[in-house]
Amino acid sequence: MSAPTATVVERRRTPGKAAVAAWSGSALEYYDLAIYGTAAALVFPKVFFPEGNTHAATIGSLATFGVAYVARPFGSFLMGHIGDRVGRKVIMVGTLLLMGVSTFLIGCLPTYGQAGLLAPALLVLLRLLQGLSAAGEQAGANAMSFEHAPDDRRGFFTSFTLSGTQGGQVLAPAVFLPLAAILPEDQLLSWGWRIPFWLSALLLVAGYVIRRSLDETPEFDDQPKAPRPPLNELFRDHWASVVRVFLAAFIAMVNTTFQVFALNFATSEDYGIELSSTAMLWLAIVANLVAICTIPLWARLSDRIGRKPVFVTGLVGSAVLVTAFLGAIANGNIVLVFILGVALAGVVYSMTNAVWPATYAEYFPTSVRLSGMAIGTQFGFALAGFTPTISGALMAGDADNWPRVAAFASIACLISAIAVLTGPKDTHRVPTRDLGQHATRAARRPLVGAAR
Repeated sequence: MSAPTATVVERRRTPGKAAVAAWSGSALEYYDLAIYGTAAALVFPKVFFPEGNTHAATIGSLATFGVAYVARPFGSFLMGHIGDRVGRKVIMVGTLLLMGVSTFLIGCLPTYGQAGLLAPALLVLLRLLQGLSAAGEQAGANAMSFEHAPDDRRGFFTSFTLSGTQGGQVLAPAVFLPLAAILPEDQLLSWGWRIPFWLSALLLVAGYVIRRSLDETPEFDDQPKAPRPPLNELFRDHWASVVRVFLAAFIAMVNTTFQVFALNFATSEDYGIELSSTAMLWLAIVANLVAICTIPLWARLSDRIGRKPVFVTGLVGSAVLVTAFLGAIANGNIVLVFILGVALAGVVYSMTNAVWPATYAEYFPTSVRLSGMAIGTQFGFALAGFTPTISGALMAGDADNWPRVAAFASIACLISAIAVLTGPKDTHRVPTRDLGQHATRAARRPLVGAAR
């Protein structure tokens, strides 16, 4: 039986529904991650670690934030295999449930004062489960929205995955902000911090209702079932694209620098700056609201002019602005911190956020798209997860060491730019069914001069 015509496939696509499903799950995932990052910077050092050494408790708390990123690379193999073998929908529903339940249970944990070392141990365990979920969530949502999208609007519809991440990052500080502002510190540390984690159950229910009714993508349904595991094909024919995605994903270090490290840097007693935590939480809200508006605009631009110009411009701008942003924090200038933070996270970094889902998806054919994106991004994001810990170590408790952190983030931007610039050209013009075929042919082409 011949393959379905493009017209038939077009009729079976539901890009709007897939985009909403991607947005809802990403919002839950990044609400959970952002609320954890906020708590790790402001609360967990005092709740899950012994008193007496504030700096050590802060480093330990930020390390638990990075633990989830250790699980991500391992989970990417499992989630990628299931997503390319069984389907995108099972990944989207399964990861949603795992993330939501893990986050809710974090809100139920005993503190160090109640359970001793068992408290941080349980925290690490649930954080690992969050990491397993995140390993497949974003790649699954990207693959689903990408393959449901029309060929000439893949950037726009796929960008809803990352727009959802910004939505989650708006909700997290919006929930935490009134708690931090209204509750006395003793009440915030005893029970107030648990409320944002419990509220994730509402997002879980909403996301599940949306995702369970979503149809599988026509590209996945119409492809012949591979006789071998997808990972065999991925590492045989598309290993170069996996490496490229891995290096390009270093850009995520800018996000964790902004969302987690900068919050601790600006408010911690260790550095003597002590800007208002309320003001910094408002910065996160405003910057992410701006990002929700700019992401679809950058994505639509990439559908017209290509992914590379938008992606690389965002990388260069991020390297410049993350340096200026950290310098403003070190100088204690809250007005400048606010302006530069919104420009960084809301505008410039959003250029890369808008286009990386489509950029990475276009490196791979349907048969290995989810696993290629999952493995490449999650190994790259692993470094991003430990960026707050690495940055804290680079600071060594001295606010004057902030240029070290700025250089660290800027180098990550440079590596990402090189990876994207050396990638294939004009992939935004290639039909979805033809993507990745050039890599397959190149991998299987005999070497000149090979033995006859």
